[in-house]
This record gives sequence, C-alpha cells and structure tokens, in this order.
Amino acid sequence: MPHRRILSLWFPRLGAERLLRAYHGSLTGPLAVVGEVSNMQVISSLNHEAEALGLWVGQPLRDAHAMCGDLLTRSRNPLEEARFLTVLRRWAGKFSPWVAEAPPEGLTVDLTGCAHLFGGEEALLGVLEQDCADMGLSVQMGIADTLGAAWALARYAGLEATSDRNGDAIDQEARATRSRAHKRPTRGKHWTRGGAAPQSVELPRSQARIAAPGQTYGALAPLPVAALRLDDAMIAQLNRLGLRRVGDLLGQPRASLARRFGRGLVMRLDQAMGAAPEPVSPARAPESYAVRLSLPEPIGLLDDLMAGIDRMLPQFCAKLENRGLGARILRLEAHRTDQAAEVVTLGLARPTRDPARMRPLLEMKLDTIDAGFGIDMLRLEAVQVEPLSQTTRAGHAEASAIARERMQGGSARELEDLMGRLGARMGLESITRMHPVDSHIPEKTAQPLAAAWSEPAPDWPKPRRPRPLLLWQPELVMAPEVPKPPQEFRWRGRNWRMDHALGPERLAPEWWLDDPNWRSGVRDYWEVVTHCGSRLWLFFAHGAGLSRGWFCQGSFA
Repeated sequence: MPHRRILSLWFPRLGAERLLRAYHGSLTGPLAVVGEVSNMQVISSLNHEAEALGLWVGQPLRDAHAMCGDLLTRSRNPLEEARFLTVLRRWAGKFSPWVAEAPPEGLTVDLTGCAHLFGGEEALLGVLEQDCADMGLSVQMGIADTLGAAWALARYAGLEATSDRNGDAIDQEARATRSRAHKRPTRGKHWTRGGAAPQSVELPRSQARIAAPGQTYGALAPLPVAALRLDDAMIAQLNRLGLRRVGDLLGQPRASLARRFGRGLVMRLDQAMGAAPEPVSPARAPESYAVRLSLPEPIGLLDDLMAGIDRMLPQFCAKLENRGLGARILRLEAHRTDQAAEVVTLGLARPTRDPARMRPLLEMKLDTIDAGFGIDMLRLEAVQVEPLSQTTRAGHAEASAIARERMQGGSARELEDLMGRLGARMGLESITRMHPVDSHIPEKTAQPLAAAWSEPAPDWPKPRRPRPLLLWQPELVMAPEVPKPPQEFRWRGRNWRMDHALGPERLAPEWWLDDPNWRSGVRDYWEVVTHCGSRLWLFFAHGAGLSRGWFCQGSFA
C-alpha cells in the first residue's frame, strides 16, 4: 500500500487578495483588511505592498496608520472569505477528489495516488504555483505523510527557530533539559514509548516544503514549536524553557511533557509524526437535482422545446420523489450550437414535484428563449428544494380542515397555481397577503407578507370597536380645538356638517417606541356621520410633542 501523502495549501494574503480580485485591479498601493478584536481594530490581512512596508497581521490599525499614512483599509467580511475559500476548494478538486477546507486561510488535499498524474510531487507544486499566480493569489505549500506535518511545512518550512528573549535573559534558559534527554536512550523501544528520538536530517532549502515518505521526523525537527499548531501561551512557555524546535520536544520523555504541558502538546506531536490518526474530512458535495437531454439535431421551435421538457419532467420529478423533496425554484438551461446558453429561472408558489403543475409554468417562459442557430441540449435543475412528504400526520383539527378543502374542490391548490402563473409574469415577491399584528395602533394592526412564503391567517382578531374600511395617514381637520366632536368642520377643501357621532375610543401611543406619527399624544377616536351620509373616522389629539387638534384618518363603508 503506498504511503499516505497530504498536501497543505496556505493562502497568507487571502483576505486582501480576494478584495483585489473583486475590484479588478482598481485598488492600488498598500492595502489592509481590518477586523475587530476586543473592541479594537486589528489588521487581519495585508497585500504584498503593505507587508513590504513592515506592517504585520495582528497589528493595531492605529499603529499601522502611524507607519503608513497612505494605507488603504477595508473592513473584513468573514462570510465572503469563507465563500471564496469554498471556491478554491472546488478548484483544488482538479488535483485530488479528497479536498477539505482548513479555515480561515487554508486547504488540505489528500494526494495519495494522485501526484504521478502531474509528473510527481515537485511538478505538482509547480502547477499549483502557476495556477495561483494566474488567479493573483499568494500560496505556500507543504507535502508530508501526515496532515500536521504538511501544515507545518506549508507555514514554517525554511524558518529557523529563534528566541523571543533578549540577551540579558539567556542565562535563565533551561539548557539542561536537552542534555539530560540524550543521556538516557532506551534501545529497542519506539520513541513514543520512551525510546530514543529519531535523528534529524537537514533538508536542502529547495526541498524543505516536501518531506519524502518516511522522513517526517527529519523534516519537522528543525522547525519552530509553533509548527505543531500550539497556542501562543504554550509556545511562550516552551521558549522560556529553551525548547524552541520540534526536535527539542522529540527528545523529551512523553510522560514529563504530558504532566507539565498537558495532553494537548503530546497529541499534537503524535498527530504530526503519524502516531495518532488525523483524517482529512472533505466537504460533502452538494446534491444536484437535475436532468439533461442531449438532442441529435438542433431544434428551435416551441413545440420541439415542449416535447423535450415533457420527456425530462417525469424523470426529474421521480428524482425529487425518491428524496422526499419538492422543487421551489426551477432553472431551465437551453444550450445553443454557438456555445451560448439561454437560462430561464422560475419560482413556484409552493414546493411541488407534480409534472402537470410545472409544465404550464415552464411553457410560459419559453417565449423569452432565443434559439439562435439551434438548441442541442436542455437541462432542467431544481435550484431550491424543500421537504415534501407524501403522507402527513395530522390531528383532528387539521384532518377536518383537509376534509373541508377536499370538499371545496381543491381551492387552495388552484390558488397556488394561480400564484405560480402570476409570479412567472410579475415575480412572486409582488404577490402579497395581509397578516394580523398584535398591536392596538390602527395602522399597525396588519402587515403585508409574500403570499408564496406564507400561509393565510387562520383567524383575524376582532377589534373592540369597528375599524374603517379605508385607512390613510392622519389629515388635518379645521375645527375648534376642543375634545367635543365639532358640529361643522372643514376637511379636504370642503365644509362638512355632522349629524351624529359615536365614541370616544381612547388610544395611547406605544411608550417604548418613538413613532413620529404619534408625537401628538393620546388620541380620542370618533365615528362621525356627516349630513351627506359619509362616515368618517376622526380623532382629537390631546397634544404632546406636537400641537393638539382634530384629524381624519379613515372612512367607513
């Protein structure tokens, strides 16, 4: 069985170079991507020009501006960076089918049995560098037998372990730790069971990023301990004891390391050296619900297109039924002979897998397809799906509602088909229905919702007093500023005369909200019947942030 070979890809400038690609080269000069850490703006990514000026990742933004006055900054978008990393994962699938993301800036590829397809591992790294250069991305790579070793080589290959202490503190380091470790080798035992640690072999600088099969120990020994994916506190503690390289840790008794630094350090050592398993878990490929029809001769007539759709729909709906799903958004692709494609997107009012309900909606969209010199391939895909079970468990109330709907001749289904046809013309978002809202404010008792993504309201709460059929924003009424309903008033340029009035109904503003329309304070609503027969909804505002007076807000039927 061949050795397991793992490739680690690290994109050290992923955040900045993603923005450079998005702006198509319009951003020039030093660029920094800024994120917020502990209520402080900190640099999370830099481009090459900014790094050349001495800036570094993790530096506070105020210090960076002090060093570089013309620094261009952009806010970090972790969601977009994660999406870009997902795009890179799909790109890396050309080298191996086993690719996993290593957020926030890396990928892990299982190259076992794949490198020879590209001329070997060294040639494969050359192809990777060229592809990344064409995409405008900086990349560092490492290949080893284990995931931990490949990760270490990608980030620390060729770097020497240095001390973070000054010259005055050299005499405080515990050099004896290493010297004692070499005096007690135990022959015949593996290094993980107390035996001698493997001897480190210095690799040429050109081969530092590739650890040959079985040479993991020698490749990792000269690297700093940070290559073991340890936290900063543990790295600082190891440096204080003089343990700066991975090889220094390999020479220590494992029991002492676990007792002093915890099992996390020993686990990282075992993972890097292959003594503990660390599998590469690739992301699950998204399921595609699509069917394709290749045509022997190009077509262009609507009848021929519908004949092709009629052949695809049964197979397409059978796929959805096997998964217990229904299509919510459909996409029809018509590929022409000139390598162009006509794409039609269709939204459904309710998820469905019934060919009879999809066919008329697709037929309505065929007028927008330009066949050109002919169409030689059709593809139908469900872009968005939702669970749709054939059998539904229901209680007595729901069963009664279903029975009533069945007796009414399936009016709900006809309404859904109507919404689907209207949505195909004007968009599903344009079709709305009103839903009740728990509020005593007249203009807030209902809200519009998209009909395709909501259900009809089962019961509307009955108000304590009748509400007008028409409701508008309050309009000023010229009348005496007294709480008693006026016998005569002027509104909309006309003089009105009151016959009688019903009320009052006092409504107070929502004290927890600052609504500009309710700054007039408490209102007393009256149903006023005029001499000409109109029934108006008037209220008297007692005054608060605005002056008091009479207003008209609605009209009864």
